[in-house]
Amino acid sequence: MIEVAKTELDGVVTIEPYIFEDFRGQFVETYNEQLYKDNGIDVKFVQDDISVSTKNILRGIHGDNETWKLLSCLYGKLYFVVVNCDSDSKDFGKWRSFILSDNSKLQVLVPPKYGNAYLVLSEKAVFHYKQSTYYDRSKQFTYKWNDSRFGIFWPIKNPILSQRDKMRECDE
Repeated sequence: MIEVAKTELDGVVTIEPYIFEDFRGQFVETYNEQLYKDNGIDVKFVQDDISVSTKNILRGIHGDNETWKLLSCLYGKLYFVVVNCDSDSKDFGKWRSFILSDNSKLQVLVPPKYGNAYLVLSEKAVFHYKQSTYYDRSKQFTYKWNDSRFGIFWPIKNPILSQRDKMRECDE
């Protein structure tokens, strides 16, 4: 059982999986192709990735024009942002933030032409993503984390960034 909810961003939905809990701990089914299809999510995923980061690391804003992503936090807590990076869209630059954590198990489905980024709020976090295409760096776009066109609120002033995330590589 899952609960799927639309967001104000076209195509972006949240998924709350059922959490079974008893004296032994928790059990969560993080993906079931048929269950997701039954709830309107008919995406074929071909690659899973995990990223481990420490507090105050900010990763993103990255995306491409072809890939659907199903994102969640397996351990820790993240401030997660999704932004419309489709320059042909009337909603270009519209964004939304979510708190993803191992406690909530919340997942976010992100369609192509959207970028995503996250800031690690806990001491350590494990970020998981399923992708509908194989990773190809040459097809990705990157926007600077604090690009003034988006006006994204970040709960940090000086995050720890990679070289890629310090500069804008292209403006779709």
